[in-house]
Amino acid sequence: MTMNAESSVMVVDDEPGIRTALRANFLRHGWHVETASGVREAIRALQLREFDLVVTDMRMPDGNGMEVMRAARNSSPSTAVILLTAYGSVPDAVTAMRDGALDYVTKPVPFDQLQATAAQVMQRAKQVPGEEALTTGDIVGRSTLLLRTLQRARAAAATGADVLIEAESGTGKELLAKFIHDSSDRCDKPFVAVNCAAVPETLLESELFGHGRGAFTGAVASRPGKFELANGGTILLDEIGEMPLNLQPKLLRALQEREFERLGEGRVVRVDIRVVATTNVSLAEMVERGQFRADLYYRLNVIPLSLPPLRDRRDDIPVLAVHFAEQFATQRKMGVPRLREDFLDRLQSHSWPGNVRELANFMRRVITLSGTMDIDADCFDTEFHPHSTTRRSLPALAKVPAAAGTPIREIERQHLENTLALTDGNRTHAAEMLGISLRTLRNKIREYGLPPRRYA
Repeated sequence: MTMNAESSVMVVDDEPGIRTALRANFLRHGWHVETASGVREAIRALQLREFDLVVTDMRMPDGNGMEVMRAARNSSPSTAVILLTAYGSVPDAVTAMRDGALDYVTKPVPFDQLQATAAQVMQRAKQVPGEEALTTGDIVGRSTLLLRTLQRARAAAATGADVLIEAESGTGKELLAKFIHDSSDRCDKPFVAVNCAAVPETLLESELFGHGRGAFTGAVASRPGKFELANGGTILLDEIGEMPLNLQPKLLRALQEREFERLGEGRVVRVDIRVVATTNVSLAEMVERGQFRADLYYRLNVIPLSLPPLRDRRDDIPVLAVHFAEQFATQRKMGVPRLREDFLDRLQSHSWPGNVRELANFMRRVITLSGTMDIDADCFDTEFHPHSTTRRSLPALAKVPAAAGTPIREIERQHLENTLALTDGNRTHAAEMLGISLRTLRNKIREYGLPPRRYA
């Protein structure tokens, strides 16, 4: 791919032969090129002008590529950075990617590969939200925040390193995990997801690692676990914060060694997998409270990613609303309704604490119940307020005092039921409101005999 004449690159390497070869090749492909023989020279150049792209060696006599990358970002946040690294320093490159590098290439450098990587990085770094929405699988949007997240996710996918995604509920963490898998060289291999909060604690070890025949009552045959099923591909550990403490040491060993034993068997099973974990709580805070192992947290947190909440990317709300309208209309085999400007304005003015999931559910409700092909602000007012699930509605519950002498269990059951009703049965939102884990909430639903299908 030939860049236009305005595209500029700085090549930073202490080896004259590499600088000369890269300069010649970039010039041949239409780049404006400057070179630097070390970190200090590169930083001085970056203080004088901005570059579209910086290609820098990772290790040099007077410093490292991390310093060059930080200087480039201080000069111009939009500058893309590619690291050149020897095979043995790939972990350093992965660390740099955590701090914002977009890609790396191992030495010796085949220029065709570097040029292709440069073109891809430039395309990602320069992508500006326009009138058309970006659609990547089920991820839809055009905001700068979302595009930057996808840039980092693509870069992370290329490393093969494990990824930890921390973001609020409903932002699309599982979709981002699938995007990483689809963007990696494992894309034609299995993508296996397991929700650590949805599987009962007593069955989670078997679900993850499999079991042998007779390992427990009802185990009439051996069965592989999710780790084995994901061999060669990617395993998603969804809601990893719900992982029981007593199971975390075995998970840590599986992550470190890529091997484990099935429950009730002595043989070692080895797998080649990429691990993506997601959480809607801060694992670092859980470590401080003693609720999550520090060593497991550091093992998972190789490349951290986050997804911005919908309130921070309001430009995406109209795009998502149109997407969901088309999707649900197709499912119902009906024409796509028109979304009026005043309706879209109302959508954008709301904070959407349930994020994209809440918006999707609301759009489904509007299209299903409005009975019109012309969706306007009146439709928003009719369908939204009776179903509002914001925390501002919580005080209304507290205004209904329990009668003296009411058993504590009955008060707790009623409060649990009221909160679930307030959130339209969304257990994740209810757990957040109540300040308990999703697993605890699920156990309470069973304990009090509340109908589980209402609170999926």
